[in-house]
Order: sequence, then structure tokens, then C-alpha cells
Amino acid sequence: MRKIIVSEFISLDGVIEAPGPAHDFKYAGWTMPYWGDDIGAFKKQELFAADALLLGRKTYEGFAAAWPKMQDPDGFADRMNGLPKYVATKTLKKLEWSNSRALSGDLAAELAALKQQPGQDILVAGSGRLAQALLRHGLVDEYTLLVYPVVLGEGQRLFDVGAQAKLELIESRAFKSGVTALRYRSAK
Repeated sequence: MRKIIVSEFISLDGVIEAPGPAHDFKYAGWTMPYWGDDIGAFKKQELFAADALLLGRKTYEGFAAAWPKMQDPDGFADRMNGLPKYVATKTLKKLEWSNSRALSGDLAAELAALKQQPGQDILVAGSGRLAQALLRHGLVDEYTLLVYPVVLGEGQRLFDVGAQAKLELIESRAFKSGVTALRYRSAK
């Protein structure tokens, strides 16, 4: 059975909002000073272990505006653009990014069926509200959290009030910049 893996850039105080620079959040781009080749290699390995992306509407719109224009010698952009993309949306009617399909019905049922199909893991990148919904429905199999040594004090958090999960640590790795990768499996 395929796994749904939620992957997030997260501050020490749990903020996941606008880790990249192209946002109107006042602390947008808070991850950028910490980026290094070691983190890039980790993210590439994560992406190539999946054969589908699961995205919320806002993340999809940001990715769809950026990734089709990108190229890199390592094939990361080609992989992003070539993977099937499942988008949790009730508002988008036309998805222009290659291999994109809207999930607009019963999200839990659609994803439970998708997990039963043969293939590699399904990667959720960003998409905070979607990640929260997946947790509520018991659909997250693993979390990959890149924890940044910053405290932002405000912004959207990964785990909303009342969220509960029992997790088992399966990997921890420190990067040169002070960022730590923590991988957890859901202890269902």
C-alpha cells in the first residue's frame, strides 16, 4: 500500500507559513538563509521516492506558476513537472500544470482509494490546511519535518488547536546550517 507523506519546512515554534520568498507573509523566505546542498540532496531523495504529489489549492497555484519555468541539471524540475499531481480543491475548475487532477469529492474516500493503487509514496509538500485535514482523517502515514532554528512567533502552524497524533521517530539528521530533519511514522 502506498504511503501519504507530509513534508514541511517548520520553525521551532511550529510555523509552516511562507518558507519561500514569494508570499505576502511578513516573514516570508525564513528558510532561505539556511539552504545548502545537503538539504537540496535530502529534498531530491524525498521527491524521487514518490510518484505522485498531493497539494492543496494555494500550494498548487504557487507551484504551477513557478515549476514549469524551472530547469536544473539534477532533474528535480523535470520530476516536479512530470509527476501526477492531485489537488484538493473545490474552487479551481481548470488545472493547467501538466498531469494535474482535481480531487473535489469526498477527500478521505478518494485518498483512501489512491493509497490502494500500486506505486510509490504520495508526497504532500506544504499545503498546511490539507495536511491538517489529512491528520483529522487519519490519512498521514509519515511526516518529514525540516526544523529550522528560528522562532517566528506568528503564522500558520502545522498542527492546529486540538490536533492529536501518536508518532514514532524513524530518522533524525542534522544539516550543516543547523536545520534538522525529523521523520516520523504514524503510530496508528
